[in-house]
Amino acid sequence: MLSALRPRSYHGRVLICVSVSHRTAGFDLLDRLSAATAETGARELLGDDATGAVLLSTCNRVEAYLDVEAGGEAPATERVVHRLADASGLPVEAFRPNVMVAEGTEALHHLFSVTSGLESLAVGEDEIAGQVRRAYDAARVAGATTPAIDRAFQRASNVSRQVRRATELGRQGRSLVQFALDLAGHRVTDWRAARVLVVGTGNYAATTIANLRGLGVVDIAVYSKTGRADAFATKYRVTARRDLATAISSAEVVITCTRAYTISPEDVPRDGARRLVIDLGMPRNVEAAVAELPGIELLDLQLIAMHANLPELAPELAAREIVQHAAGKHTAEQLAAPAIVALRRRIFDALDAEIERARGRARTPEEAAFAAEALRHLAGVFLHAPSQRARDAAARGAIAEFEAALAAVHGVDPSATEEHRVMPIRAVDAALEPAARDASADGRAG
Repeated sequence: MLSALRPRSYHGRVLICVSVSHRTAGFDLLDRLSAATAETGARELLGDDATGAVLLSTCNRVEAYLDVEAGGEAPATERVVHRLADASGLPVEAFRPNVMVAEGTEALHHLFSVTSGLESLAVGEDEIAGQVRRAYDAARVAGATTPAIDRAFQRASNVSRQVRRATELGRQGRSLVQFALDLAGHRVTDWRAARVLVVGTGNYAATTIANLRGLGVVDIAVYSKTGRADAFATKYRVTARRDLATAISSAEVVITCTRAYTISPEDVPRDGARRLVIDLGMPRNVEAAVAELPGIELLDLQLIAMHANLPELAPELAAREIVQHAAGKHTAEQLAAPAIVALRRRIFDALDAEIERARGRARTPEEAAFAAEALRHLAGVFLHAPSQRARDAAARGAIAEFEAALAAVHGVDPSATEEHRVMPIRAVDAALEPAARDASADGRAG
């Protein structure tokens, strides 16, 4: 298949995703892995085989995205799998079945789906796009990104916004916090009279408070081990608590969303009072033994995930079609980039020479400026159609033929812009426009 998409001498780059999620590994293993990699940075994933990396950790997944030289996929993947296996405390062969690996457009498609909330516990959740952006920003600050990584993650952010604008996912304002509170609503008699404690002062805590207020909750307190409770409480107009056990004793609902602290049975008063504890943390914020205490009901991510598979929570087909089309389009643009850049370089070199000649013949500066502008406009007109045809050829898997024609007609060698390369799509259908994909399918059926 690849030989139909590019010359055998082609040397490109591949986007790889190594993913461990609640679907592949379960929450117990994911919890251990998330805790062990909490301090891991993207640069620690780099090696001779990977020049760019982003490490993403959310409530239901730990993923490494790598920019790898074509041909180095296997060693790069194996190195990351070994590193994650060590972090999980499992032998690599026991850990390997819990890993999903995607390459090329499949990895890009997965990144777009994750960022758009289509792989979340609560499909279409709002928070995930921010988590992906922060993971990318951290990698960029650490100097672990590459142009290919930059383009992929920036496009993922754009696709997420497009999905929300074009589908019900955005209009419903879905959120893991909101979904958890919906489930909790069957256990809380009256939210307006409930005393709620939020453990944590990060983005999820702020989202939690906003959703609680939407339910009419008035009595909201916050606790933070890091000492940020006072400033957070002032900003969000809630009550700060300085002692966790005291704060829990006065609460009917406890919601945890922090990486800084884990609630143990010793933190919970043994007064037998009925309390609902909602653990939104990964790694988990509440020890499993807390659920065994009298009066305690624990709603954790594993239980939330069971309810998240209900049919009425399935994502819209339109959202997945947007993601699939965007992944194919992005790959086609990257495949076409070397040919487009090479053609532009040839045209612009000729343009510069013609502008110099026009200036030499011009009688006034105004005449020279007018001639230069006219020539630039003409060059843009000439470049528009070939550039679009290059993208179309890439989407059809025919970029090699386009490049060969470019070389034959213009003597242009796209390999001079090798730094723009990415790995071609693994299956032609993934990059086709919907109409072209249908036509292709009809042709195969015949």
